Amino acid sequence: MNDDISKKTGFWAILRRPSAKYSLLTLLVVGFIAGIVFWGGFNTGMEATNKLEFCIGCHEMRDNVYMEYKETIHYSNRTGVRAVCSDCHVPHEWGRKMLRKAKAVFEVWGKLTGDIDTREKFEAKRIVLATHEWDRMKASGSRECFNCHNFDAMDSRKQKPKAQLNHAEAKKDGKTCIDCHKGIAHLLPKEYKDPNED
Repeated sequence: MNDDISKKTGFWAILRRPSAKYSLLTLLVVGFIAGIVFWGGFNTGMEATNKLEFCIGCHEMRDNVYMEYKETIHYSNRTGVRAVCSDCHVPHEWGRKMLRKAKAVFEVWGKLTGDIDTREKFEAKRIVLATHEWDRMKASGSRECFNCHNFDAMDSRKQKPKAQLNHAEAKKDGKTCIDCHKGIAHLLPKEYKDPNED
């Protein structure tokens, strides 16, 4: 019993012993509080970059894809559920979200260099931009789409016959949303050719 007390006393003594100026316990408490403040600030900043207002803060997005998106069911519909940019373009899981945010830094390059600063430049590059995004969505299995949409949750009786057939075939064939729904929230590039149309 005395050995246990001496161990505890020894542990607390180490924590209370001053470093050069402050005790180890003080440094740990201050470090813990600073960590919480840093994490809170970092997380708040990350969430701010997921807001629609942030995404359309530059005219390249506001004047191009945002105007198209406003005409889609993802913006305005009978249920009032709205999917904003980050719902489709940013993973929800923290690790994947951080990777996507890091890659998005490189997308800012188009803004800084004036690569897409006019409607004409944007349209000229639309097929490249769209293809990159379609490839990303395909590689993830349309993960962000499935945050809201799910084959198993669909009531096919409420779908049109063509949608019923297409969804059943897609599920059977292991297809994901982006295989069939390119152009669902933004205009398709003029150069795009649907592989299903012959």
